[in-house]
Amino acid sequence: PSLSRRRVCRACGHGAMGERLLPAWLLLPSLLFAASSVCTATAFPPGCYPAEEGGLKTFRCSHARLTEVPKDIPNDTHKLYLDSNRIPFLPHDAFRDLPLLLELDLSHNSIAGIESGAFRGLADHLRSLDLSSNRLVSLSKEAVGHLKAKVNLSDNPWLCDCRLQELIRAVALAAGSAGGIVCEAAALEEHVGKAFLQVIAHTDFCNAYKRTTDIAMLVTMFGWFAMVISYLVYYVRQNQEDARRHLEYLKSLPSKQRRSEESSTVSTVV
Repeated sequence: PSLSRRRVCRACGHGAMGERLLPAWLLLPSLLFAASSVCTATAFPPGCYPAEEGGLKTFRCSHARLTEVPKDIPNDTHKLYLDSNRIPFLPHDAFRDLPLLLELDLSHNSIAGIESGAFRGLADHLRSLDLSSNRLVSLSKEAVGHLKAKVNLSDNPWLCDCRLQELIRAVALAAGSAGGIVCEAAALEEHVGKAFLQVIAHTDFCNAYKRTTDIAMLVTMFGWFAMVISYLVYYVRQNQEDARRHLEYLKSLPSKQRRSEESSTVSTVV
């Protein structure tokens, strides 16, 4: 009886252990999913997270203290917020792996330079680009001129010149942003502090630059021409002086020798 009881107890023990292990096996898929979610989340820079807004996949990195564009942005992102960071520069192909991007917010950073290929791959689908409140002084039209997006360039310390004029004519400005493009510096003091669109309504910076270039070229050409003429005059006078001294020397020689050398001198001068 005691042996049979021990066997029954062992069987009961194994059964109880099986009941305890069964829920753990059932929870394993959930644990693996949670672990993968944690790994995916930790791949993003601190302060960055994916979301969904109005059916569009969004990636937010606002106020994340970033100093460059993150590398691990999901490539199915539609809206990207990198505003209010410390990004100083946009390199070539900074957003090349985002084929579905529709909106890009880079406002309130420290961007002072943008390479011409920074927005490569975004031309066909990007519809909004915010570069406001940065440190842009000058920007070539090649950097953003190929985009179809509405561009916000307001609140930057712009140098008002031909380059900015070409940029403004090459992009589609975001609604209500034109008045915020103000001359921080300009060739004429009277333009400083004024809205750039107001200035170019009366001043064509590119024509003024062309006239200045043409005048500089004419002055340079005149300088070279004057140098050539001066050299020719000097050369002729120097030869004349040498010929005169030689003739005077010949006159001092006996008549027979003088005639032969005079003829050779005259032929040489001619």
